[in-house]
Parts: sequence; C-alpha cells; structure tokens
Amino acid sequence: MCTVTYLPVSTGFVLTQNRDEAPTRSPQIISKEKRFGTELLFPKDTKAGGTWIATARDGRTACLLNGAFEKHKHEPPYRLSRGLVLLDFFRWPEPQLFFEQYDLDGIEPFTFLFFSPGKVTELRWDGKTRHLKNLPPNQAHFWCSATLYPPPMQERRERVFRDWLTTQNLEQPRLSSRIFSLHLTGSVGDPENDYVMNRAGRVCTVSVTQVALRSGYVRMRYADLLDAKHDRRSMHLLTG
Repeated sequence: MCTVTYLPVSTGFVLTQNRDEAPTRSPQIISKEKRFGTELLFPKDTKAGGTWIATARDGRTACLLNGAFEKHKHEPPYRLSRGLVLLDFFRWPEPQLFFEQYDLDGIEPFTFLFFSPGKVTELRWDGKTRHLKNLPPNQAHFWCSATLYPPPMQERRERVFRDWLTTQNLEQPRLSSRIFSLHLTGSVGDPENDYVMNRAGRVCTVSVTQVALRSGYVRMRYADLLDAKHDRRSMHLLTG
C-alpha cells in the first residue's frame, strides 16, 4: 500500500497505486461486489479480506497507505484491519462524517485518501489524532508509505514523478497507460526503494492497481506482479 499518484483530467482523474507487501498477500483478480447499497470494484486482500484501493459506482474512490507521518512501532493486536476500515468507508453516506466520526481507536496508523470529481481529501491517523486535509483536486499529487520510506527517500521518489510530469500533457491520449508504465519503471537507482521494490523477498511490490474515472464510467486495472496476472473491470457511473 505504498506508492500512489493522482492525475487530474478534464472529466475525472487517474489514480494509480503500487502495493508493497509480504508476497503471500497478493490476489490475482479484481473483486466486484455489492456492498452497502452500491457496487464496488477492489482487489481483495487474501489474508484479512479487506483492500487497499476501491471504487464505487457513484464515483467515490479511496485508497490507503500504511503509516501516517513517520514509521511507528508495530504493536498488535489491533482491533480491526486497516483494509476493512477502507471498505467500511463506503458504508457511510457522507465522506466528511466518516472522517470525523469513524471510531479509529485500536487501529494501526494509516494514511487514507479519498477522491471524487473535484475532491481530494487526505486523512492521516497517527494512532492518537486524526489529521484531515483537503488538497487541490486540479493538481497532481504523490504519496508513499511512511513505514517503508523515510522523508529523504520519499522526496527522491516524488522527484521521479515530478520530473516525469514535466514531459507530459495530461489531456493527450493513453495517459492511464503512461502513468501505469511509470509505476512499473520509476527508479531512484536503488532496487530496495524503486517504484517496484524488493527487500530480499521479505517485502516487495506485489501489484499495481489503477482507477481511471472519466465522464460516465470508471475502470480498474490490476497487475499481479508475482504471477504476471492481469485483470480489468469497469462500471458505468450512476447519474443524477
């Protein structure tokens, strides 16, 4: 749940996320399930049953990274998996109520990102306090997990993204494919910290997931990097 980019386009956005995790927790397909009165697309964690990224037929999209601002001490047992917290988000009728009222006591620190057309919200939970911030939806954004990447490395990794942006026109065709390719090839010159990373097989980039939301539809693309499996699903968005 560890490298995320957001690109605004005229009719929506493109959200792409690399998942750095133990290799045993990688699904191979996208799940499409009806929950809380709406249909969701998400890759389901094979251990806890939650997810790190999901999108709904009404356009709400959310993803999650481990950690808040800095690496924290892992102190299990925790009351609930963070991936289940993300799915619970879609139970709430209003995102703002979720951010303000959802019970986070006993949940391991995380960074929760919410997207909809014209809206980008970041919620960081440090284990004691929730830090809520609205970000400009018409600007590109980059995040990576505080548990794996200290601030200097976060800056180096973001610089790769910002340098790539200077060569791009976000309204030209195949933007989704171009940013997906960056998520596979982005490099800081260190295999343990590249966008597709590997730390002696204990933790590695197991997948890349992308949500492309444009006028009238949303598409999810998923690549399981361990078994070279690919999946794509799409939904027409609700209107009115």
